[in-house]
Amino acid sequence: MSLVADVGAPATPSVARAFRALLWRDVFVTGRELVPFLLQVVLQPVFLLFVFGKVLVELGFATSEYSDVLLPGVIALTAFLTALQTTAFPLVIDFSFTKEIEDRLLAPLPTHLVAVEKIVFSLLRALVAAVVMFPISLWVLGSLPVGWSDVPVLVVFLVLGSLVGACVGMTIGTFVTPNRINVVFAVVLTPLLFTGSTQFPWQSLDTLRWFQVVCAINPLTYVSEALRAQMAPDVPHLPLWICALALLGFLAVFGIASLIGFRRRALD
Repeated sequence: MSLVADVGAPATPSVARAFRALLWRDVFVTGRELVPFLLQVVLQPVFLLFVFGKVLVELGFATSEYSDVLLPGVIALTAFLTALQTTAFPLVIDFSFTKEIEDRLLAPLPTHLVAVEKIVFSLLRALVAAVVMFPISLWVLGSLPVGWSDVPVLVVFLVLGSLVGACVGMTIGTFVTPNRINVVFAVVLTPLLFTGSTQFPWQSLDTLRWFQVVCAINPLTYVSEALRAQMAPDVPHLPLWICALALLGFLAVFGIASLIGFRRRALD
């Protein structure tokens, strides 16, 4: 009798299958809006690279070597900010206005896996944006100091940086109230942009020790320095192992904070 009952009962949906379905839905929507997505995430970095790495060099206000310093930082900035914005803004909207997050919470998934899916999706978008920056940088600068042997290290640190950016974005998106999100982003993004060692090597700040300390608490610094170490090894940079340890530490802190914040908002 129990066998008949078990056969007649509906099968419990697989957690892995539900996770893939949510992820595929987000990827499919992004694919349909690929051009607006690319314009949104690469326009600012492209102009930053063009003005500081091309125009200022042509005018003689910067040396041609400065592009070697700037390029890794711009790519790191693209990946980090794309991941951050992909989690932060949609979560604020979903939890406050559209309530779309409630549909996701009804999926046969633990609450923390719904948050993990958001982070994985942000990682994928960030990697796409970073990959697109390489051919664009080749077109803008005329050369690209990257070989196939550099790809594994670049991928590792782009993944780490994107994960940290996604967790920072989820932390902001779940702990900040909707009516204050614009103020928080104005206060957070500008310092994040200019203290992430994207336009200068961190080790060159020895004469500005206070600013060097400020840059050291920005996780973007370690993504920029890691990419700079691989793409421009002649430029002063932090060792890769220090960058890896720092990013893993930031990932642990913001990963835990983001999951706590997501669960708190989901259960409200």
